[in-house]
Amino acid sequence: MKINIKINGYNRVLDVEPTEYLLDTLRKNDYLSVKRGCDNSSCGVCTVLLDNKPVASCALLSVKAENHEVTTVEGISKEAEKLSVYMGHEGADQCGFCNPSLALTVYALKLINDNPSDEEIKDYLVGNLCRCTGYQSQHIAIRKYLEDK
Repeated sequence: MKINIKINGYNRVLDVEPTEYLLDTLRKNDYLSVKRGCDNSSCGVCTVLLDNKPVASCALLSVKAENHEVTTVEGISKEAEKLSVYMGHEGADQCGFCNPSLALTVYALKLINDNPSDEEIKDYLVGNLCRCTGYQSQHIAIRKYLEDK
C-alpha cells in the first residue's frame, strides 16, 4: 500500500506493508541514521520526530505516519552539529550509536522549552539510553546547547 508522508521537509509517497513499522520503512528508504536497538521501544535509539514530537519508530506502524511529518537527524543537521560540538567538548560522545536519537529528542525539548530545569531535561530524556557514557557529561553538553541562543 502507498502512504503519503513528509520526511525532513520533503513530500514522499512510500510503499509499505500494512504491518510494517516506521523504523523499517525509513531504513529501507535509506534513512539510515535511524537505528535499530531493542525493537520494543524501551531504548530510544530508533527515535524520530513525528510532528516535532519524539516517537519510537520501532513501535509505530508506518501507516500511522500517513499525512504527518517525520524528522530524522538529517532534517535537523545544523542543530545536531551544534549539539555534537558541545558533546565533544564534554567528552560525552563515544560510540555515537545513540547520537541521532538523542539529538532529535534534545531538539524537540528545545522546541517546547528552551530553558528547562535540570530535572525537566532528565525527565524528557528518560527514554534515551546510552551504554557508553555516565550521562553527566551528556547532561552538561545538553545544558550548554540549550543555553546557546
